Amino acid sequence: MISWTGSNKPIEKIGLVGCGRMGRCMLRSLMDKGFQVVAYDKFPAAVQGAADMGAETAAAPSELAGRTSVILMSLPGPVQLQEVLFGAEGLKEGLTSDHVVIDTSTVDPATTRSNAEGVEETGAAYLDCPILGRPSATGKWMLPTGGNPDALDKVKPALLTFASDAVHVGGHGAGNALKLLNQLMFSCINAISSEVMAICDHVGIDKEVFYNTVAGSSAATVSGLFREVGKSIVNDGYDTPAFTVDLLIKDAKLGLQMAKDADAPSVIAGTVQLYNEIAHAEGLGMQDTSALYKVFSRHYEKLCGQAQAD
Repeated sequence: MISWTGSNKPIEKIGLVGCGRMGRCMLRSLMDKGFQVVAYDKFPAAVQGAADMGAETAAAPSELAGRTSVILMSLPGPVQLQEVLFGAEGLKEGLTSDHVVIDTSTVDPATTRSNAEGVEETGAAYLDCPILGRPSATGKWMLPTGGNPDALDKVKPALLTFASDAVHVGGHGAGNALKLLNQLMFSCINAISSEVMAICDHVGIDKEVFYNTVAGSSAATVSGLFREVGKSIVNDGYDTPAFTVDLLIKDAKLGLQMAKDADAPSVIAGTVQLYNEIAHAEGLGMQDTSALYKVFSRHYEKLCGQAQAD
């Protein structure tokens, strides 16, 4: 990691690349706290949405880099990051030693280390700063951050407009590694919550009664995720996803590969991923992760049918 010697001038204007769901949350929070924002997205409708919220807009990433020294990226994955950073009119064309580039996307550590190496050739700093938290929890997010701690200190006032804290956890890729481990936990908690709710239907416990009783208790099994997943199942809220099955498959796949590459392959999360992929194969990919309940429910219905036939 190259030592960063950028400017410590106060931040007045923030660049934002990626104006999707999470990007809009960041944009709104930044502007509410008085920061000017210059936004870029390859999709015109997303750019117009940012403009409607009060942001300035840029026609290309390189133009955005020329107008801001602190740049946030919120993108779907490695391919989009590569294009924004190093493609035609990419950010790298406009970067200097005064810049800090902050990637909030969920990607693998190897991708971040490669991107950081390319960005740091310009003298700019690069931080991997993925988000722990859902859009509904904007302002309470935790940002595990990898990269130069001095650069993190510089940009922290901006980050704390939409997060409760940004914690330095190591070198380039460390933030991503921590996020992917969290996503493996997410996958497993989502699966057991969905499975137990499906079992309710077969052991004489109304699933709504089960959910209300457990969620309202002080049991150690209760988590924020269980409360969200269980509520979605009870209310059939699959078509208004907080996080889709396909996004969970993508994140868990990255986490599983990271663990495998470290000679620590996951047994439990690896098994759960099979059920996530079954959900996708059954056409549930764009539904909320709680739709895994449908996979387990159908499985148990088939078992019951076979038992009755026997």
